[in-house]
Parts: sequence; C-alpha cells; structure tokens
Amino acid sequence: MEASCDLEVDVNGEEIFILDKETISSYSGRINKLIGKSPGGTKNLNVIFQDFPGGAESFELVTRFCYNKGKVEINPLNLALLHSAAQFLEMDKYVLEPPIYLNKQRNLSRTSDLLPIVNSTDILHQCLDSLVGRIVLASETSPCPSSSSPDSTGFRLSCDTRSTDSLKNCPFRATWWFEDLVGFCPDLVEMISKLMISRRFDHATISRFLLYYQKSRSISSTTDEKRKIIDMVVNVLHSLDWSAISCKNLFGILQISLRLDIQKCCRNKLESMIGSHMDQATLDNLLVPAPPGTNYLYDVNLVLRFLKSFMGKGACCIPLFRLRKVASLMDLYIAEVAPDPCLKPSKFLALVRALPDSARDNCDGIYHAMNLGKDKHLFGLNYEKLSSEACDHLTRNRKFPSESATQALISQQCKLRSLLQETDPAQTFVDSPCSLAGIDLKEKKYDEACEQIVLYAGKLNLSSENDKLRAHLQGMQWRVLELEKVCRKMQSQMAKIMKSRLSSQSTARSLPKLCS
Repeated sequence: MEASCDLEVDVNGEEIFILDKETISSYSGRINKLIGKSPGGTKNLNVIFQDFPGGAESFELVTRFCYNKGKVEINPLNLALLHSAAQFLEMDKYVLEPPIYLNKQRNLSRTSDLLPIVNSTDILHQCLDSLVGRIVLASETSPCPSSSSPDSTGFRLSCDTRSTDSLKNCPFRATWWFEDLVGFCPDLVEMISKLMISRRFDHATISRFLLYYQKSRSISSTTDEKRKIIDMVVNVLHSLDWSAISCKNLFGILQISLRLDIQKCCRNKLESMIGSHMDQATLDNLLVPAPPGTNYLYDVNLVLRFLKSFMGKGACCIPLFRLRKVASLMDLYIAEVAPDPCLKPSKFLALVRALPDSARDNCDGIYHAMNLGKDKHLFGLNYEKLSSEACDHLTRNRKFPSESATQALISQQCKLRSLLQETDPAQTFVDSPCSLAGIDLKEKKYDEACEQIVLYAGKLNLSSENDKLRAHLQGMQWRVLELEKVCRKMQSQMAKIMKSRLSSQSTARSLPKLCS
C-alpha cells in the first residue's frame, strides 16, 4: 500500500513537510486528534506548529522514527530531541526516556553530549539523579575503593598522563568516574556534587574529584572559565565536611585564585576553610606575596584572617595541642616577616596578639623575632613567659631601652616568688629543722634580691642607657639566675625527702604484720 501525501506541516516557519496522515497519526496522538477535529470531506490537512521543540531538525527526526516503524538509532546527540518531540506530539511511549538510556550506557562520558542539550529541567534532574545513582552504587560495590583520606595516595592532584591512564585502566576503583565527568560544564558538576552530598556520598572522594576536575579543565580554559571553575569548586568544597579536604590542596587553590581575582564571597569561604586547617599548614604556605600596590613583602592581612577563622568561637573550643602547633608556626612566620622595613608596628602587634598566651610555653620566639625587626620597642611581649636565657640576652641587648631589661628582671622576681611558694617548706618539713634552717637562709637571700630589684627599678634613670647601668642590670640578672638554680635545687631536695618519708611510713606499717 503506497503512502499518500495528504498532511502538510509547517514547523515554526522554518520548513514545510508533506507527509502521510495515516502513518504519522498512528504514532502521534496529537496529529490524530487534529485529524478527528477536521471536517469529514477534507482530504488534505494543513497543520502549523509555532513552538515545536527543536524546530525542523527535531521534527524531521521524529518523522523518520514514524516511517521506519519505530526504529531509529538513539544516541546522546538525538535522545533529547526525540524525547521532547515525542512529548509534544503525544507519542512518548515510543521513545526511550533519557534516564533509562543513561542506565544502559557503560561509559558515563557519552552523556556529556546529552546533558547540555536537554531542554527540560525535570528531564535534566532525572538524568543527573540516574547518573549519580550509578556512581554511588558502583562505588559501594567497588572491589578496590580509594581511601577516604583527603591526602590519600590513591588519587593525586595531577594531570600527568600516567595518573589519567591509571583511572581509565582500573574501571572498578572508586574513582573510575573522574575522567568521565571532566567534559561536563561547571554548572552540571555542581549539580552532580550536590546530589552526591544529599546521598551521603564520601566527602573525601567528592573533594578529590572537584580538585581533579579543576586541574584537568584549567589546561585549556580561558581566564573567565578558570574563574568560574574555581568559584564552583570552592562553593561545593565549603558545603563538605572540612576535615575531608586536604590542607595542601586548599593552599593550591588559593595560589590560583590570587591570580584570577575571584569573587569576595568565594575568597572568604576559601580563607575560612584554610583557617580551620592552620595547624596543618607550613611556613611556605603562609609566605604569600603582598598584593600589588603595597610596599610590604608578605600578605600579613591574609594570615591574620586565617588566624581569625582558626580561633573561631574562642580558644576554649580548640584543643591545646592544636593551639601549640599554630603558635609554633606563627613564631616562625613572625620571625620571617619581622625584618621587613615596611611592616607597620600595628600589624606586627596584631600577629603577636592573634593567639592567647596559653598557646605558648614561652615567648622566646617572639622576642627573637622582635630583635630581628627594625622597631626598638618590645610591643606586646609577655615578659613573664621569657626564659632565663632570653632575659639574660635582653639585659645585654643594646637595641632595646633599659626599662625593657628592668621589666624582664621584675617578671623574673615574680616567677621566683611563685616557684618558692610551690615548695611550701613550712608544711613539708615540719620534722626537719636542719632543712628548714637552710631554706630560711636561702629564702632570706631571695627576699633581699627581690627587694634590690624593685629598689633599683624605682631609682634607676630609665631614660639613660650608659654602660654602667647596663652592667648593673647584667649583674642583677646573674643573681636572679643563681637564685633560680637554688630554688630548683630546693625542690629536688624536698622531693627526695618526701620520697624517703613515704618509704619509712610504708615500712613501719608492714612491721606489725611481720611480728604477728
């Protein structure tokens, strides 16, 4: 039976198609309804479509489907067009749904051509949901999953061909899909990542994928494209568990973002994440060059923002060992930036005071950094946390005024008094008059020395810095050091006596048992 040409279809004013009514209407519910509404005597039917999805190309594709009795090659390039045209012509049951098609694909990279041309939000979400479902399922059943550590050697942030080949040649590892999704645009990658998060996919794997994507796409991208990729990566990383993100990789993103001038909100998120990892940072990480147009060498304001983020809700919420690590790092950083002649004293003081006193066992590192700087004042230095060696160095240091050395000596006085009070000789050696006599004599010498320190501190002309005054201060410092040794020797003696007394008491208690 020959087909007639009794159906004329104008598609969006682009092209007119002459077709067989019976052939098309047997597949299209919409065409069938139009034929039913036409007058009985009308042999030829003229139809005008003003908003046909995909235009003439899409309509020609669906007519081939009808004339070939429902047989047509379906691929990522024509699936979206077929699906949209079938919906418009009310012939959906003859066309494969995009999510079903995706589930039948072995290689996810074939979907990179499909997703950008899907013109329906619902269809797009279905496609992405199906794609993420496959990734999650495959990762759960993978016989060689990657480690969840953010610094795992199972995946390296590199575009080396060997790394890429290893991903392709091991289809069952948990990162097999990294290479397949590199071709997707940043918007789709962001949607996929958020779907993974909603399905509680491993955050460390998501973060490694994002870094791999950023590195791979940046090779051939323009500056604007790179900026968009960085913005997307940072926004998604910020929504992850920050402990699953490598500190080293965050600093890598920072180096790139500084050259791209990313948005302020994105930069703030990146700095917050880095700040939370400050105890994992290195000195090289922090030595970021100052922004263009500034005179100083390093970007001190950036490090201050890191520290502000690290402190977060306060020192009470941070484990002491983390505080100590950051304090040690900051002492190294302060020593590095101190010689900068353009560094303002206010910035130096802000670095010193960014962490609480409890973060440092002593302030020797800060003192030595101040000694390297151009300023002749010890702003923000806690003299009570200077070691005896640092105080001795300070009394001989001609760079700083004499009042600084005097304050250091007075702080040593307070330390000695506290040290002596800790021994509490009156209670420990009630039965040892000889020991008490020796301690009384040493304590008397200690009090005399303390009085002399205060007396000299009050009488000395602190504005003068002659050799005689400095020699006198050095002599006082020597006496303080000697007294400190005496106190520590006393503590050692008392510990031995206490141990001996406890041993004697234990022996006395055991004697009645032996007699019985």
